[in-house]
Amino acid sequence: MVIDFNTAALAAIAFWAAGIVFGVVARWQSSLKIYSTICSVTGSAIMGVFIAIYWSYLGRPPLRTLGETRLWYAALIPLVGFLVEYRWKIDWLKYYCMVFAAFFLGINLQHPDVFDKALMPALQSPWFVPHVVVYLVGYVMLAASSVAALHNVTLQLRSKPNLTGESVAHYLALLGFVLLTFGLIFGALWAKEAWGHYWTWDPKETWAFLSWLAYLGYLHAFRYKIDSKKLQWYLALSFIVLLICWFGVNYLPSAANSVHSYTRQS
Repeated sequence: MVIDFNTAALAAIAFWAAGIVFGVVARWQSSLKIYSTICSVTGSAIMGVFIAIYWSYLGRPPLRTLGETRLWYAALIPLVGFLVEYRWKIDWLKYYCMVFAAFFLGINLQHPDVFDKALMPALQSPWFVPHVVVYLVGYVMLAASSVAALHNVTLQLRSKPNLTGESVAHYLALLGFVLLTFGLIFGALWAKEAWGHYWTWDPKETWAFLSWLAYLGYLHAFRYKIDSKKLQWYLALSFIVLLICWFGVNYLPSAANSVHSYTRQS
């Protein structure tokens, strides 16, 4: 490949780290904020360029293995932080998002991906890309909402409630839930085309449904005005269910014969 993954990942992590350091120091030296922005955006741009080159190398969307989805995750989640800063004028979320992105790149560094150009017949479907992309963006939104919720919990423990932060966490969760819903629908349509059934209670399907129910529960709790602190804890912990659905389910014995077994690589 034109760009080695290790080089790209380490460069992105280094720029994100510099962006965080400049951002923290900029609270006392405001002139450094521009350097924080430049470094943060550069880190994400490196991952964007790498994905584009990787896509060209494979000749297919890099969305098949867990390692490939982690690449997208690392590239997309800082963008959520940037958009939140633009929309709500708060910068702390992007720092959390960059740490999250670096964490997933670190996993890929420890467990290199399988550079396989082939797609099994079931993945050669027009539903493959929209299903996976919608889920990925939904997961990114929900990860950011959980990080924001944890930040809000920390402030609440210090008796410093943050209404703006709570609004950010809620709207990100709402957007993520909508995308999860579309992901389920697209997945069912894909399953019908590939395997002849809309739903088979495959382990991955079951945990995807449980994830959807977890966030539906949050929205119901929000609708009935449950205590804010409990809501933030609920939102923060709901992401654990999502993580199990994303890759934890692959290690369950019941997943050995799953139709989603192609995702077990890396």
